[in-house]
Amino acid sequence: MLHDLVADPGDHSGTELYDAMVAELAAGVESVGVDAIAAETDVPEATLRDLVAGDQPELTVEEAAAILAVVEDDHAGDIVALSRDAIMMGMSQAVLDVEALAADAGDELEPREVQSKIEGRFPMTLREFALFHATIQAQTV
Repeated sequence: MLHDLVADPGDHSGTELYDAMVAELAAGVESVGVDAIAAETDVPEATLRDLVAGDQPELTVEEAAAILAVVEDDHAGDIVALSRDAIMMGMSQAVLDVEALAADAGDELEPREVQSKIEGRFPMTLREFALFHATIQAQTV
C-alpha cells in the first residue's frame, strides 16, 4: 500500500517522503520492467521510463497504485482505497482536520480541495498524498 511503502513516514517531511516513495516505485518498475508495467497499466511508457531514469514525473495516486499493484501482484483499486482510508484514519487519530492539512500544504490548497482529494472526488498527486501522510504521521508519532 502507498501509506506503508516507506518505513517511518512520520520521520520525513512531505518532500522527503515523496522522494522516498518515488524511489521505491522506480525500483519496483526497474525490477519488473517498464514493458511489463506499461502492458498492465494505463501509466504512459514515457512516464515509467522517466521514473526509472531517476526523474520524478508527476504521478497521481491512481498511477502510483497501478504501478505498485503490478510490482506487488495486488489490485490497484484496493491500494487506492486502503491508502485513502489510511489518510482518513490517521487524521482521526492525530485529531487533524482538512484545514490543518491545507495549512501544512502552504495554503496552496483550500480545505475543501483537500477533503475532495482525500475522498477521491478530485485527483490527488502522489506528492500531495506524501505531504498529507507525512503531516499526519508526524502528529501521531
